[in-house]
Amino acid sequence: MTDPLQDPQFFKDPYATFARLRSAAPVHKVPTGSKGRYSYVVTGYAEARQAFVDPRLSKDTARFFAGQPSARKLHPAVSQNMLATDPPQHTRLRSAAGPAFTPGPVARMRPYIAQVVDAILDAWPPGEQVDLVAGLAVPLPVTVICQLLGVPEADRTMVAQWSNELFAAGQPDRIDAASHAIAGYMADLVGAKRSEPDGGLLHDLLVRSDAGELTADEVLSLAVLLLVAGHETTTNFIGNAILALIQHPDTLARLHDNPQLIPTVLDELLRFDAPIGIATFRYSTEALTIGATEIPAGVPVLIAPGAANRDPSQFPMPDQLDLTRDSKSHLAFGHGIHRCLGAPLARAEGEIALTALLTRFPGLELAVPSENLEWRQTRLMRGLESLPVLL
Repeated sequence: MTDPLQDPQFFKDPYATFARLRSAAPVHKVPTGSKGRYSYVVTGYAEARQAFVDPRLSKDTARFFAGQPSARKLHPAVSQNMLATDPPQHTRLRSAAGPAFTPGPVARMRPYIAQVVDAILDAWPPGEQVDLVAGLAVPLPVTVICQLLGVPEADRTMVAQWSNELFAAGQPDRIDAASHAIAGYMADLVGAKRSEPDGGLLHDLLVRSDAGELTADEVLSLAVLLLVAGHETTTNFIGNAILALIQHPDTLARLHDNPQLIPTVLDELLRFDAPIGIATFRYSTEALTIGATEIPAGVPVLIAPGAANRDPSQFPMPDQLDLTRDSKSHLAFGHGIHRCLGAPLARAEGEIALTALLTRFPGLELAVPSENLEWRQTRLMRGLESLPVLL
């Protein structure tokens, strides 16, 4: 059996694969990576929620791969960041970065987010064709997180390109090179913020470092993580949500006529086509049972929010976009202590972008057949390479 998560058709439409695996068992053993290696994929909703909070599933990748020969040359700031830690280290790192993404600071960012969106849409002439990924879904969250981190405007396109390269599935050399490029850049930026403090997010991390709460390596790894995670998920969220609405014109028209509904339907859009297909790496530190499946110690466990969000036992008729559905329990941002730190910011950006877009351009149409759309070749991210539309 080949790895079903590396099939080209999986990148185009993972939901058929997820449904097939889930119909056999909500936790499924599949071959992954090198010959003879395997992982357990969690596709059921109840099982995914259980797995997200089970302390026997570790995210400590350094511990898992210790002693294993590898030709990879990922920069440590990328391979050993907060996402690859367990408590108490994870708790300490999250507490350092978390305050910037709580509801209060995010609310204060809303006017700036709206300003960025308006500037983007002002440049779009009605009746023309634009790429909503390159034109909106990428630059909006990149601009916002770069603003928070103090990345100069002239560098933001380059930084976004490196970030995108980190998810080039099946191209380890590109990924490794991008990890060093983005870590080197952020190391220089951290140094610049130390020399000329600006009161921004990096400055806050440096203050914690000076107080002995963070090491220099931890400041760098957090800076890289916040930069990458701060826009990649939101880019996919915005692109996937717009595509879903275009493919459901009655829903699109309803939201245009009732834009006040947009904040309440974000959860259904996130559930319907989650920006994360499979969550970041975990492995079993001891034997455990998830659902009815026994998992031995020392094997990777891949939790699939994209699959869990389409589990009919939790969401009846899951392949339908239903704005009346209560979707607050979706797992698009994960669950438990590793739930996406930037979820409030992502929701604010998605809400503001969708509201402005649907208000200005109610008659959005695809400029190409939907079967011709290209999806990113990565099992982690679920997102479009481009989304050509007619305004």
